[in-house]
Order: sequence, then C-alpha cells, then structure tokens
Amino acid sequence: MKKTGAWLVRYALEQLGVRYTLGIPGVHNTELYDELAASDTLHPILVTHEGCGAFMADAISRTSQQVGTLVLVPAAGLTHAASGIGEAFLDGVPMLVISGGIRSDSAFQFQLHDVDNHAFIGPLCKATFKIARHAEIVETFYRAFDLARSGEPGPVYIEVPVNIQLDKGEVLDLPAYAKQTAVNPVDRQHIHKAAELLKAAKRPGLFLGWGAVDAQDSAIAIAERLGAPVATTLQGLSAFPGEHPLSVGMSFGVHAVPAAKIMESCDVLLAVGTRFSEIATGSFGMPVPPILIHIDINPRVFHVNYPATVTIQGDSREVLPLLLEQLVHMGGGVPARAVTVRDSIEQGRQQFRKSWAEHQTAVGRVSPAVFFAGLKQQITPDTYVVADDGNHTFLTAEHLPISMPRHFISPTDFNCMGYAVPAALGVKLMHPESPVVAIVGDGAFNMTCMELLTAARDRLGVVITVFADGELAQIAQAQQVPYRRRTCTGLPQLDRRALAQALGLYYVALSHDAEVGTALQDAWECAQTGQPVLLDVAIDYSRPTYFTQGVLKTNLKRLPRGTQARMVSRALWRRVTMR
Repeated sequence: MKKTGAWLVRYALEQLGVRYTLGIPGVHNTELYDELAASDTLHPILVTHEGCGAFMADAISRTSQQVGTLVLVPAAGLTHAASGIGEAFLDGVPMLVISGGIRSDSAFQFQLHDVDNHAFIGPLCKATFKIARHAEIVETFYRAFDLARSGEPGPVYIEVPVNIQLDKGEVLDLPAYAKQTAVNPVDRQHIHKAAELLKAAKRPGLFLGWGAVDAQDSAIAIAERLGAPVATTLQGLSAFPGEHPLSVGMSFGVHAVPAAKIMESCDVLLAVGTRFSEIATGSFGMPVPPILIHIDINPRVFHVNYPATVTIQGDSREVLPLLLEQLVHMGGGVPARAVTVRDSIEQGRQQFRKSWAEHQTAVGRVSPAVFFAGLKQQITPDTYVVADDGNHTFLTAEHLPISMPRHFISPTDFNCMGYAVPAALGVKLMHPESPVVAIVGDGAFNMTCMELLTAARDRLGVVITVFADGELAQIAQAQQVPYRRRTCTGLPQLDRRALAQALGLYYVALSHDAEVGTALQDAWECAQTGQPVLLDVAIDYSRPTYFTQGVLKTNLKRLPRGTQARMVSRALWRRVTMR
C-alpha cells in the first residue's frame, strides 16, 4: 500500500494514544497539521510561542500518563522550544518532539530552515531520528515513544522531511503499537542488605526525589515502619504527603526549614529517585550520612556527588515494595523513636509558623505566610500547583504542603524561568475537572504571559498568581549580601490589570493580608466557570526564605579563602561608604 508520510505520522500518534499536540504550523509541517486536523482523537493546540508549547508538553507528561508531544517547524521552531525540551531532559520528563524538515530530495542548497537540527537539539534529547523512508515512520515513532519513557525518561526528537510528508511511499503493513517492556531484575541481595542497614539504624531517614513520585504508598509504609523522618527534593515534593507527621519538607541542612533539623542526625539515609543535584542539596550543602542507600533507575547517578554504601538500580515502583516486604519479613513493630521523631518535627513546624507570625509585613504588601495559609484553606487535595523559578518557588515549597503524587511541578535542574504559565495550561488540558493554580514571579510572568491568550481562547480556567515586587527577587537577594547593591534586577512597570483585560482574563488585585481569603475565593469561583484568572499579589519579600539564606552561607564557605576575604571586605567597605 502507499501512504503519505504525514498520514503515517498521524496513524502512529493515534496508535500511541497521544491526545494533544502543541506547536505552530509552518511551511515544513503544514501537511502534518492537515492530517492532525482530520483525526478524531488527536487535537492540535496552537500556541503563541513554541517555548511555551514545550513547557505545556512537559506539564502534560509530569501530571499524567500521557507523553507531551510537540509538532514544530524545524530550526526556528525547534530553537524556540529548546528551553522546554532542555527542562524535560534534565528533569527526567518524557517528551516526543516532532518537526518537519527541509526537502531531502532537493538538488538545491541553502533551503529555508537549512540547519542541522540534530546537532543542536541532540544534547538535550535521549536520541534523535531523521526519517529517510516511508516504511520506517511508524516503527521509528514507536521506538522513540518507548525510548522517551524507558529508564530515566526524557525527550526524543524525530525529523520528518517535508517531501516525505507530502509524497506517497510504499509501506508493507501498519502495525499496531505494542508497548516494549524492558526486564531489569532487581538485585535481591542489595535489597536485603539495605533492609538490614535500615533495621539496624538508630536514626534512619528518607530522602525522596521525582523518581519516587509514583511509589508514595510504599514510601509512607517504609517511613512509618522505621519511624523515620522524610525529606524530599524540590521536584519530588509530591512524593510524600506534606502534612504527614513524618514529613520535614524540602531537603535538609542549613538551607532547610526547622522541621528538617532532625534529618541532620540521621545515621542511615535511604535516598530514592534523586541525583543529589544542586537545588536538591542546597548547593551541595546537605549533610548526607556515611551510610547511604541509593535507589535510582539510572545507575549513572550512583557515587557521583555522595558515595553510597548500597546502590539498587531499578524503578521505585518495583524496588520500594520489595524493600518494604523485606522489612516486614524481618519483623518487629514501630520503634519507640517514632514518637520522639514526630514530636521533633511538630516542634519545628511550630517554630516555623511562629517565626513568620512575628515578622512584620510591609504596608500595602501581603505576607507570604498569610497568603499560603489562605491558599491551603482554599485548595483541595486534587488541586495541581505549578511553581515557576524564583523566590516564590522556595516560598511555595516551605509553606504549602502537597498531598497527592504529581500534584506539584516546577522547573528544577534546567531551572528555566517562564515555565509556570504555559505549564499550568498543559495541566488544565489534561485535568479539566481539577483546580490548577500557578505561582509565578513578576519577572518570570513577563516572559511567557502572552500564552494566556491560549487559556482565554480554549477556556482553560487556571488561576495564575503573580507574586509582584518589581524585581527579580531571588537574584536581587543573592546580590545584596555579597555586593551590597542590586544590578539589572529591577523590572519595568507593567499594568497587569490592563494586560488581563487585553488578554480576556479575570483580574483580582491583592495588597493586604485581610483580603487574602476573599481574593482567593473570588479567583477560584471565576476559574471554575472556565475563565482564566490573573491574581495580582503585592508580595512582601522582605524576609528571605530558609533556602536562600542557607545556600548563600554554603556557597560562601565553598569559595577559596582569598575569594571569601575579597567578597566579605568588599561588602563591608560598600556598607560603610554606602557605595
């Protein structure tokens, strides 16, 4: 039989169960878009910018079993999308990236978009493929899809030259998709050794990353059986219920909240699904104990930043139930230390709340503690929370407990600003019945706010909460201590009320603590009607987060002594001279 390449792409995507594609049509992919429009199950979404489309695709993958899928023009469309693709790559998020390509049968040079797409996008993908024949399209898409989801997930790129899309070519058959499952047996001896170490520990603790997000039940059972406190990475906040009495929040060390203090005395640490990367460890300042049990699907992360006593390669969904089974088999009840651990954590939480209650909020500003207390009352367990990159990220992590797996997402290792607005739209596409709230700084909001045109057009009732203070707060605070000045962090004024009106959003302004409850309720009720909401919060950033304070200390200590002395003396001199 003969089929066009575009038809074969459509067939493959339908077989893979893809629901939404995101991108912008151009001269090299119009045939693909024509086929997408003819499908009963595929829904192409026009975005305002391919970078936003990539963030939306990333969010679809993080919060569902779907694989976020892009359909782009080559070169310009692919470079625009690169930030979102890179975010997915470093954060271990599957993505299918499809673009058209220049004619592969032309005798002419210097065609439109004539660059080597694979050379520049390759470092941000697990693999790239360029279609050469019609007969390889379907199998290549199946292979790319499996590769994107297998092992440590990530993006995979496929280029389909425009001539192959347009022309008909011979194909022998149209195979149905059959999921390929790799069999990687878990090392039972290492499971047994890990259980022995945890059983013998006097002060065990758990540290959970994104790789543990789908094994929450097993993680809870292990923590409760051991009476062990549990910290998570930023990306892994939803791997353990934030209000569980054993939860200490994000990370531990000088950069963590008071409840996490108990983790610093752990003698055995069970780490699951984490690379021990920079943000996760507070700029590598986390006091990991000598006895470390490290479980991860990617063996390349073992012994890199912290040496491990026992390593177990495998999916946490398979490994943690086996570990729990082994602990149960060893017998014994919940240790007596569990009560002390829970009491210590609760005392830390009370200390955290007390310290914020004592902090005086600036006039005409909203206290982060008051805002998040109000948000906590407003949201339900099935609410999805999307945070951008900035000061607000760590305020969210420190103040807002997350209950359900995959219900908190944020850019992490690639750390890209501008993520939250489009990502919130991706979440809402996949979960139209669930509330979705984004927390974004005014600097990050400026980067991608125009994607809210898509929200208004498609009736995506998200609440976009802008923490506005007029500067790039995270960097401004980091500048203030060592430099005693802030450079290029002040933002130009933007009339967000007028912007909301222009984009078709419902606008709510919030500038006083007493109005928090009313403003949130107003925003929530409007979003339920399908109209996106811009909640404009005049936030008080006068108090740095625990994370920011701790990371500054850690980074200063790591510098060579000469550099430390120079930075400290410069800061002191500028303080005295007011320069």
